[in-house]
Amino acid sequence: METLESNSQSFFVRVWVEEKSEQGEWGVWRGHIVHVPSGEKHYFRDLNEIQTFIAPHLEEMGVRFDTSWRVALWFKRMIKRS
Repeated sequence: METLESNSQSFFVRVWVEEKSEQGEWGVWRGHIVHVPSGEKHYFRDLNEIQTFIAPHLEEMGVRFDTSWRVALWFKRMIKRS
């Protein structure tokens, strides 16, 4: 029987918003996410980067994403490389 640890991933996510602008609009979202087992850390300005960071770890566990999600992840990875 497999243990829970071999079927799970742990992440620590911290999110905050920068100070509001002078016009009273919300500032920019910022944050960081840590993959607990490896200690890998990623800082972000866009909350969508959370799913981009987590997806490869889930794929390693055998999670299969639908085609549209895989294409979106592929594009995000290509943009990140350039």
